[in-house]
Amino acid sequence: MLTGILSVTIIGLCYCIQKAPEPVENRLHHDLLHVRSYSKLIRPVDSNLQRLTVKVGLRLSQLLDMDEKNQIMTTSVWLRQEWFDQRLKWNPSEYGGIKMTHIPSDHLWRPDILLYNNADGDFVVTLLTKATVHFDGKIIWEPPVIYKSYCPIDVEYFPFDMQECFMKFGSWTYDGHELDLQHICDAQAVYNEETKEKVITWGIDIKDFYPNVEWDIINVTARRKEKFYPCCPEPYPDITFNITLRRRTLFYSLNLIMPCVSISCLTVLVFYLPSDSGEKITLSISILLALTVFFLLLSDINPPTSFVIPLIGKYLLFTMIVVTMSIFLAVYTLGINFRRPATHRMSPWVRRVFTEILPRILLMRRPDMERTTRVPIRTCNGIEMRDVRDIYSSSQASSHSKEWTTECAYDNTQQNSDLTKYPREIKEAFQGVISIADHLKTEDEENSEARDWKYIAMVMDRLFLYIFTTACVCGTLSIFLYAPSLYDSRPPLSSDKRYGNCTY
Repeated sequence: MLTGILSVTIIGLCYCIQKAPEPVENRLHHDLLHVRSYSKLIRPVDSNLQRLTVKVGLRLSQLLDMDEKNQIMTTSVWLRQEWFDQRLKWNPSEYGGIKMTHIPSDHLWRPDILLYNNADGDFVVTLLTKATVHFDGKIIWEPPVIYKSYCPIDVEYFPFDMQECFMKFGSWTYDGHELDLQHICDAQAVYNEETKEKVITWGIDIKDFYPNVEWDIINVTARRKEKFYPCCPEPYPDITFNITLRRRTLFYSLNLIMPCVSISCLTVLVFYLPSDSGEKITLSISILLALTVFFLLLSDINPPTSFVIPLIGKYLLFTMIVVTMSIFLAVYTLGINFRRPATHRMSPWVRRVFTEILPRILLMRRPDMERTTRVPIRTCNGIEMRDVRDIYSSSQASSHSKEWTTECAYDNTQQNSDLTKYPREIKEAFQGVISIADHLKTEDEENSEARDWKYIAMVMDRLFLYIFTTACVCGTLSIFLYAPSLYDSRPPLSSDKRYGNCTY
């Protein structure tokens, strides 16, 4: 009796479980994928001649990295894809009013949209998130993807540069007769007759974009075009998303440009050092080595391109040439400073130009030198005699007398006196005085010319100081003010503003 009751109870429970109402969404999935024998390998069209339209949109989340050396842009995006699958339609009234459901994307047919300019090997979406399926057959699939795309880097104006990067998407298998690739905001596209392209001004959604610390986004456009390959007569449509980036220059200005400019300004100090200082060459070589270090640092940052020289590279090359010239001129100035009359004769035009004309132009004033005067020979009464060489020459002119005469003031009326006493000794004394006087005069002339050479070296240093200061200032301004991004006043795009009327 007890066994029969238990058997009836178990049978009743099993019957109730079997008759329990099945979840409506579960039944919907079962009907769509199994009852209708859905195949994810077949393109969802009624006829093979029918073209399927797939709409693609891109939502930019983050600009993760810009590798200038390897020319790779890393971005975090949401790749939105929309298409209609006629096999996934249903009547909402038959399924409890359900108008939308989520189905794993790996159970559905998906267009093979991939990134053409991929740079890391993953051309397709790797995270297969669920797709949103609507009752009318519309499918929306928006998986998050981290793409590493090739971006040609233009280093001409580095670090005041702007970069044009692109992301080209298209179907790898289907041609334009089987799959029509369009932008989600295709209704706002403007057709360009010259390039045969459809251009969408605001082609990328940035409402969820996180600002980057190094780059500002200036413009985001999308272009839809068709390309014909040599292998096939059919067109292959693709959508290219263009991102215009402008570098924020504060980091490189403080860490690269300011040190380079500061070191370059030291070049002019080479010509402010004394003309006979050997440290001029030491300072110039030290500056040249420092600039070489910065040049090697620049080569590690930029790609090894042979097309253009970066703006900061041009400045470093210009400064290195200036420093090299300063070394040659410093050596030449040192040679001028140590010239002597025994080895070099000073031309009259050199003396006039560098001791008279240029000092006035350069606002230089030579210190007053103590002029050499003749030392008079005095008699016992303190009256000056004539120059001893005059006396000696006059004594040579007298051929009949061995007596020497001189003008001496013994008193207020007598001016002449005979030197008849000790004539030989007096003559020898006069010869000795003349020899000493000639030696002193020659030495004074040599010292005076040596001082002129030193002064010429000072004038040349001052001239080179003005020339190199002007060259450094003009060169620095002309090179850095050449960058067009300095005059670009466009504000960067912001996620808190709405651009255009297209919404994803």
